[in-house]
Amino acid sequence: MQYRRFGRTNLQMPVFSCGGMRYQFKWQDVPGWQIPKDNQQNLEATIRRAVEVGINHIETARGYGTSEVQLGRILPTFPRERLIVQTKISPTSDSKEFQRTFDKSLANLKLDYVDLLGIHGINTPELLHDSVRPGGCVDVARQLQAQGKVQFLGFSTHGPTDVIVKTIETNQFDYVNLHWYYINQLNWTAIEAATRHDMGVFIISPADKGGMLYKPPQKLVELCKPLSPMVFNDLFCLSHPQVHTLSIGASRPTDFDEHLKAVELLDRASEILPPILVRLEEEATAILGEDWAKTWDVGLPKPEETPGGLNIRVILWLRNLALAYDMIEYGKMRYNMLGNASHWFPGNKADRVRGLDLQQCLRKSPHADKIPTLLEDAHQLLGGQEVKRLSQQ
Repeated sequence: MQYRRFGRTNLQMPVFSCGGMRYQFKWQDVPGWQIPKDNQQNLEATIRRAVEVGINHIETARGYGTSEVQLGRILPTFPRERLIVQTKISPTSDSKEFQRTFDKSLANLKLDYVDLLGIHGINTPELLHDSVRPGGCVDVARQLQAQGKVQFLGFSTHGPTDVIVKTIETNQFDYVNLHWYYINQLNWTAIEAATRHDMGVFIISPADKGGMLYKPPQKLVELCKPLSPMVFNDLFCLSHPQVHTLSIGASRPTDFDEHLKAVELLDRASEILPPILVRLEEEATAILGEDWAKTWDVGLPKPEETPGGLNIRVILWLRNLALAYDMIEYGKMRYNMLGNASHWFPGNKADRVRGLDLQQCLRKSPHADKIPTLLEDAHQLLGGQEVKRLSQQ
């Protein structure tokens, strides 16, 4: 395993982290006796495997159902100084509720303190306000730090880049959990801002939200050779020194194996990556056309600026991936979540685009005339049964 300094925390962070949202029994709290023995054994074997290969950062959240309680049965068996433990608490306007929720998390984990506390889901200006206002969640977290229950404070986000940058610029946080990977590099300016503030940078879900790379389409497999798409994406992310760790949402002990191949290749990233990057870019250009490939996202409105609340950028992005790389299954999974995931994945699908006048909101786009037709095409390609976030299932 390789380690990187996690920003101003000065923690030596493994380049892979063990994310705790896929091995738990339930997304809702249940009495401990209802947790099946085999599920608990699998979780504990996954944690032991993580630590065995040097992945000593264990990440979870109060919103991950039974994850904390189940981790509380295994984490105290390790020497505390060997682990970096992170949990996350959603922001709320009631700071006392934030305090109570943290207390429950710490009791669930059966630990005296957590190394990292993340404010979970600063996705909107309102949630940022609830977090940093006087007497808000950050002030509660500072009290927890003074009591020795929290070492460092960060935030996680699925929000738009401008909200992420504003949150970083408050200089109230030691690290950030955000999305950034090959197929979606929109948040690079946020990573640059985090680097200026010497913050740790944790990449959320590079294998799943980064393209469902555990079951990639054959076209993507061919384009990424000699690497698997998963190893390519890991290597792409970690070739940027501003990125410190990638989350592996392991559901079983063997889920680390493919990712670990990237560690052995890190020193050769500058040699291995360029030919693959060229192939991927050339294929996208050949399929989509050079003008569209380079300028498709120029001048696109936000969902709140669009009739019907359409998330035009996401819809066109998913269409691009489906056409260029045959990422149709991934596109369907993400597209059909639109309209069901609130601020975690905002905006609506294009199922009613024919009845909408998009002329005004697309006035800054060089492709304004053809986008309504492309949105309709995207819905025909990707539309299907509604998909909910895991925590809603």
